[in-house]
Amino acid sequence: MNNNEKLDASSRFQDRLPISSDKLMEKLDEWDISYKCFSHVPLSTVAESKQVQNQFLNKKKGGGHIKNLYLRDHKKNDILIVAEQDCKIDLKRLKEILKMGRLSFGSPDRLMDNLGVRPGAVTPFSMITGVKKNVSLFLDADLKSCLKIYAHPLVNDRTLEISIENLEDFFDKIGVVPNWISFNVIK
Repeated sequence: MNNNEKLDASSRFQDRLPISSDKLMEKLDEWDISYKCFSHVPLSTVAESKQVQNQFLNKKKGGGHIKNLYLRDHKKNDILIVAEQDCKIDLKRLKEILKMGRLSFGSPDRLMDNLGVRPGAVTPFSMITGVKKNVSLFLDADLKSCLKIYAHPLVNDRTLEISIENLEDFFDKIGVVPNWISFNVIK
């Protein structure tokens, strides 16, 4: 890499992550966890991701399109929130529900240290690193009704389609106990 080249969240720089996207998918294969991988332009926001969602199941047909928030409270507890992409989340209300202190977004450096990804690639799959760093995982209970969940595999130019059961198998394999909460009460 030359000095003018900036690291981004795409698979182009996956070898600079604690666990590469390719290695994650190798682990899923090794664990017999079924998924389908899609490649696309790098996507860093929900708005950008909506531009390519025509290739996936839509919400009415059971597609779970998500957003992921890496947060930290004033006591330095790290959490990953996974919610339906259009869910409005009030951080003041969320801290009360989670019984935590004031919440703020984690810095890019903390994100890399605690979840092993760059901004734009935050995903439930980043718990493969987060579990070792005591990151707590909170998922939107409404996602349990989805046929498929769409999540980045540690990079933002790929998306994995995976059933909720297989995502839970992944959590089980890495030793994560997800906290399922209703985000409807947080709005």
